[in-house]
Amino acid sequence: MDIFAYMLLGAGIALALVWMRARYLDFPAQTPEEYADLGPEFDLREHLRGPILCEGVIYGPTGRVASRFVADMNARWDGNVGVMTEDFRYDSGATQRREWTLTLGNDGSIKATAPDVVGEGHGMQKGPGVQLKYRIRLPEDSGGHVLDTTDWMYVVENGAIINRSQFRKFGIKVAEIVATMRRKEAA
Repeated sequence: MDIFAYMLLGAGIALALVWMRARYLDFPAQTPEEYADLGPEFDLREHLRGPILCEGVIYGPTGRVASRFVADMNARWDGNVGVMTEDFRYDSGATQRREWTLTLGNDGSIKATAPDVVGEGHGMQKGPGVQLKYRIRLPEDSGGHVLDTTDWMYVVENGAIINRSQFRKFGIKVAEIVATMRRKEAA
C-alpha cells in the first residue's frame, strides 16, 4: 500500500470515529427514556404557563460567547394545546418575536410549530426532561440558514427550567444556547 492509500484510510477511520462519537456519545445522543424515573416531573402545561423570564447566552462554533439575551415569554394552555410567545432582546439591541404552538399527546409526545420552524418539531417529556427536535430558519440578516436543532429542558426542584440547545448544519455544531426560564413574580 502506498502512502496515499494509508492517508485515505486514516482519514476515513478518523471521520468514522468523529461520527460515532457525535451519534452515540454526544449531546444529541441523549434520549427522553434516560430521564423517565428521575424527578421532579416536568409538565409543560404547569411549568410553561403564564409570564416567564428567560435569560441566556449564545455560543458560536468555537465555544466563545457570540451573544446574550433576555426574553419575556408568556404561555397559555387550552387542554393539551398551548401557545407560547417569546419576545427576545439581544445585547446588540436587536429584537425578535416568536410564537410557538405546542400540542401534547397523552403519551408525553410533543408537536411544535412556529413561523420560523421548517415543518413540525417533535419531542417528548419524561421525568424532569423535555427533548424537542426541529429545523429552524434563521432570519435573513443572520444568513437565512436552516439549522437542525436539539433542545433539552430540565426542570429543577424550585420549578426553574434550564435549557440547553444545539444548532447543527450538515451535522456540525454551529451554535449552542444555555438559558434559564423562571416564572415572573406578580407585580
